[in-house]
This record gives sequence, C-alpha cells and structure tokens, in this order.
Amino acid sequence: MKKIVVATQNRNKFSELQKELSDLPLEIIPAFDFPGIPKIEEDGKTLEENSFKKASISSKFTQLATLADDTGLYVDALDGQPGIYAARFAGENCSYADNVNKMLISLNGIPFAKRTATFRTVITIFVPGKSIKIARGEIKGFIATEIRGGGGFGYDPIFQPLGKSQVFAEMTLEEKNAISHRGLAVKKAKEMLLELINRE
Repeated sequence: MKKIVVATQNRNKFSELQKELSDLPLEIIPAFDFPGIPKIEEDGKTLEENSFKKASISSKFTQLATLADDTGLYVDALDGQPGIYAARFAGENCSYADNVNKMLISLNGIPFAKRTATFRTVITIFVPGKSIKIARGEIKGFIATEIRGGGGFGYDPIFQPLGKSQVFAEMTLEEKNAISHRGLAVKKAKEMLLELINRE
C-alpha cells in the first residue's frame, strides 16, 4: 500500500487529516482529485454506517485503499441533537456559520454548565480485498455562549473542551489535533495503517 485516498469533499477536513497523516510512508490523495467520483449520500443511521459507506464506495471507484471519517455532535440539552446530522443541522447545503448560529439560538438562555456536549468521530480504513479497520475518538466539552476565535471550521468557534478555557477555534491546529475527537481517531487509525504497511 503506497497510496491512500481520503474520502471527503471537505477541503478543511482534508487539510487536517493530511497534516495528521503526513509522517506515514503514504501518498495521501483527496477524493476530490478524482473526476467523476460518486457523490455519496450520508443516509446511514450511525457514524459507523456513514463512514463505512464513504470508504467502501470511494475505494471501489479509485481501486485504492481509502480512509473516511464521519463525525457527530451530541448536545445534552438538545436530547443528543444534532448527532450524526451535525454537518446539516441548519438544513441541506447550509454553511458552517448557519450551523453555529442555529446552535446558539437553540441553546439561548441555557447556562454554560448545562451546555454539555460530546464530539465523536468514526474512521473507516478500507483496503480493497484485504481488510476493513475502524477507529474511534471522542471528546467531551461545552457549547460556548458566543462565537470565539478565528481558526478551525465547523463548530470550532463554539466548542470548548472539558478542562480547557479556549474553544477549538482559539487553539493552534497542533493543540486541537492533540485532544480532538478527530485527532484521537486519526492517532488510532495511523497505528492501524502502519500495521497494514508493515505486513506487506
């Protein structure tokens, strides 16, 4: 295995994953570099289903090993919403800002201590004809009462990890990746990839 496709059309997400995987002896290629690659409908009921679907369909199209992640945000005061629908909380084709604003409006008036939330990421590694591996990462925290910081993407301006005074958007990418749901899942995925590479 000399190449791996990252099955995402999200350039911000690809940049984060590429940085995390850059020390592996692999060429890391984004799915959006393949003309005609199928647009995958994330219609699974779980992060695992969506992650597997993205990885398997992209791998079949490219004939290469593929890594795909799916992430959910579970907010306790909203009975676990938006969950697996975090990326489209404010509707189909919404922006990051739309999702953040909807979240702040949804939690309006709820005190900080009760704005608890959990971010979860599931990564599937699909190697054609060989193996399927799954890695998971999770971080608990709070939804801030206002937008802060200028970094990151998605809910980073309002997600404050437990025990930290900064939201993700106020951290450097290195600081964020060291503790984030995606960073933790990627760390496990890297160990799995190294195992696969060393087995060849």
